[in-house]
Amino acid sequence: MNAVCGGVSRAVAVVLAVGLCGCGATPRLQPLTPDSVVLAFGDSLTSGMGAESKESYPAVLAGLLGCKVVNAGLPGEGSAAGAKRLPSLLKAHHPDLVIVCHGGNDLLHKLADVEIKRRVCEMVKMAQASGAEVVLVGVPRPDLTLRAPFFYEEVARECRIPYDGKTVCQILSSPSLKSDLIHPNAAGYRSIAESIVEVIRSHQ
Repeated sequence: MNAVCGGVSRAVAVVLAVGLCGCGATPRLQPLTPDSVVLAFGDSLTSGMGAESKESYPAVLAGLLGCKVVNAGLPGEGSAAGAKRLPSLLKAHHPDLVIVCHGGNDLLHKLADVEIKRRVCEMVKMAQASGAEVVLVGVPRPDLTLRAPFFYEEVARECRIPYDGKTVCQILSSPSLKSDLIHPNAAGYRSIAESIVEVIRSHQ
């Protein structure tokens, strides 16, 4: 991406994001190009645990989008550590789009929802402040219902960003798409990537 044009588009994106806060407009994303950089940020669901690295959702997503996708997944990471790790990644990669899929380990350890929400919101705002757009992916609470906690939807609404709160829950509810109780297999990660593409394209 041309440096000047990239700077202008990022500035416009930030202005639009600020202008949309508090209103009812549908969040929009700028079209991605072959020069775009996407940062996939999260824990083991992002790193691709349970499948080969080439089968992780960021790797599949790169092929579907036709641009660079950085796999910034760190297995076992909680949201507090994630919020501390994200700034250096934003500085190093200057992403046009950040996909935030975090909080699963906090839910496993029964951290209070209000704390997870605060940290996920912090991550989203860091990415937006860097000039990147954001897509949020919710993960399920580890119980019989396998539903994403409502705070993910609240963060998406408050920050005016696209949100997918169903895909990971559906995959982890399907034995044929899992490698273990909490991780997808290759087919499951492909489904995540395909759903994220649909979210991105439906908001452009």
